[in-house]
Amino acid sequence: MNLTQRLAEAPRLLLEAELRPVQGTRFQPTGFPDLGAAVYEGPDGRPMLLLESAQSMANRLEEVCWNVMADDWQPPLQGLPLVKVQDQEGRPLTNSVLEAHRLNSPYILEGKDKTVLERLKDELAAMEDGAVDLRALAATLLRLDANALLHGVFLARKELAGGRLRLPRMLSAFIEAEEVRVAASGGVKNDRVNPSGEAARGFGNVPFARDEYVSPRIIAYFNLDLAQIRSLALGASVEELLIALALYKIHRFLATGLRLRTACDLDLKVLRVTRPDGWDLPELDELEGALPKLVEAVAQEGHFAEPRVTVVTYEK
Repeated sequence: MNLTQRLAEAPRLLLEAELRPVQGTRFQPTGFPDLGAAVYEGPDGRPMLLLESAQSMANRLEEVCWNVMADDWQPPLQGLPLVKVQDQEGRPLTNSVLEAHRLNSPYILEGKDKTVLERLKDELAAMEDGAVDLRALAATLLRLDANALLHGVFLARKELAGGRLRLPRMLSAFIEAEEVRVAASGGVKNDRVNPSGEAARGFGNVPFARDEYVSPRIIAYFNLDLAQIRSLALGASVEELLIALALYKIHRFLATGLRLRTACDLDLKVLRVTRPDGWDLPELDELEGALPKLVEAVAQEGHFAEPRVTVVTYEK
């Protein structure tokens, strides 16, 4: 695919995906604790809505890479390293791809099984004093979980360089809706047996209000930090893999991950590259065909742990 050469002079790869509701015009916003919908004024005074945050989008971009039924990567990504967590009976619990904090998951680092923690301590011991070597940190992350390298990690444990090991996201995303207006509605929870029962205990008829939104323009923004990828000096094969993996995640999310909530089911209208100018985005099938070879090329160079799946048994 030769993605690195085609993007050699670009510090960022920026994409915008224009979205619309699959049916009707309304959509359900993210609800934040003590805040509700994240409505705000844009620089020009237009009412805006943060439909999906960067943190949530990172989780969604990871989820579309995982085959839940097979408990493995989607086929084009098989062979990438990761950490799997099992219980004491050997049943799968979770893994570093699906955990919100990736390798910093308490199920990976806080249990009695110290396999990953000790490996991180051994490989990153030189950073206990002095500046954090981001290149060495990135190489360790790549060995254990290339996904964590792409989405960033904060190893907030004092045993690991005093809790200073932090790598920013290379791939970030968010969704905004412009010129939003409230679509107010509501309903009632009916109790056929005792309509006047005590609502606090779940009985009785309980009316409720509901606010959804409409917008003439919903945009998903994607930002791949090419300068950061190059700065880690992991080699051309790794750079090619990380770029292809990021683009695969974006395509998969737009194809399969746009049902954000029960009442927020979206569809893709158009996907465009905004930087660099004139760059042609590979299609999903092209990426699916190229990724297995890219994964194996990086593995052959010795960048991945062997075996590539590190298994941790979680026991409190």
